[in-house]
Amino acid sequence: MLLMTFSAKADVIVESVIDSVQMVVGEQTSLHVSATIKPGQKVQFMPFKPQQMIAPGIEIVNIPYTDTVDADDGFIKVTQHLTLTAFEDTLYYIPAMKVKVDGKDYNTKNLALKVLTIDVDTLHPNQFYGPKDVQDNPFKWSEWEHLLLMAVLAMVLYVLCWLAYLRLKSNKPIQLKVRIRKIIPPHQRALNAIDEIKTGGMPSDEKMYYTQLTDTLRKYIEERFGFSAMEMTSAEIIGRLKEVGDQEKLQELTMLFETADLVKFAKYTVGMSENDRNLVSAVDFINNTKQENVPTEERVEPTVTEQQRQTIRMRISLKWAMVILIVAATALVTYVCWNLWEIKS
Repeated sequence: MLLMTFSAKADVIVESVIDSVQMVVGEQTSLHVSATIKPGQKVQFMPFKPQQMIAPGIEIVNIPYTDTVDADDGFIKVTQHLTLTAFEDTLYYIPAMKVKVDGKDYNTKNLALKVLTIDVDTLHPNQFYGPKDVQDNPFKWSEWEHLLLMAVLAMVLYVLCWLAYLRLKSNKPIQLKVRIRKIIPPHQRALNAIDEIKTGGMPSDEKMYYTQLTDTLRKYIEERFGFSAMEMTSAEIIGRLKEVGDQEKLQELTMLFETADLVKFAKYTVGMSENDRNLVSAVDFINNTKQENVPTEERVEPTVTEQQRQTIRMRISLKWAMVILIVAATALVTYVCWNLWEIKS
C-alpha cells in the first residue's frame, strides 16, 4: 500500500520557477507554474487576473496564459505563465501556488523576489543641470586619418582594376570552336570497299582478291559487333557471330570464309560464278546486319595546348581580380561616404 501511494503521488509533479529573483523597481519578470501529468488528467490553476496582487506588493501585469508540451515517459507538462512587477524596494515572499489535478490539491514551493531601487542623490535634490550649448570642437587628425587612408586605398584599388582591364584588352581571347565532322557508317565504308573490289575486277591473283574481301568483312564485323575480328581466325569469328546472327546468313558467310582460307592457304582455285556468289554473300551479310539511324556527324571538341590553358587561366584570374577589386573599392568608398555623412549630421 505504501508503494502504491508513492507511485500515485509520483504521477503528478507540480513546480514553480521565476525567471529572475532580483529586479529593479518597475521592471517585470515571469513566474511559471507547471504540472507534469499523464495525458487525460485535468489541471486547474489559480484564477489570477490582471492587476491582481499575487502577494502583497507584487502585481500581475497581463492575463495569464497556459501552454502544453510533451515531457518524458509519455507525460505532458502544462504551464501557467504570469508576468509580475513591483514598485517598492524590498524582499518579497511569494507563497506556494495551489494547483488542482483531477480535483486533488498540490502545492508548489515558496519563492522570493528581491526588488532594488535606483540610487538618487538625496543630499542635493535641487541640483539639476540644464542642456548645454553646441560646442565647436577643434579639428583632430585622429578622427579623419582612417577615412583618408581608406579613400586612398579605394583609389589604389580602382587603379589596379584599370590596369587589369588594360591587360585583358591587350591580349586577344582564345577562340575555341567546335568542329562537326562527317562520319561514314561502318556498313557504308564496307560497301564502298566492296564496290572498289568489284570495279577493279577479278585480279590475276585470287589470293589477293579474297584477302581484300575478307579484310573488308573483318573490319566491318569489328566496328559493327565490337570484337577484334582482325586478330581472330575465321572459325572464331563465326563462333562469335552465331550468338547474335541469322544462322542462314552465317552459313553463307561461313562458306565465304572457308573458300577464302582454301584460296589463301591451300592454293585452291575458284570459278568465276563462285567468286560472284561470295561477293553477293558479303554484300547481303552487310545489308542484313547494318545498324539503322546511325549518326552521320561527329562533334569534335577543340584541342587546347598547355600554353593556351595558362592563358585562359590567367584571363579568368584577371576577371575575378577585377570583380574583387571593384567590390572592395566600392565598399571602402561607401564606408567613407557614410562616415562623412554621420559626421556632418
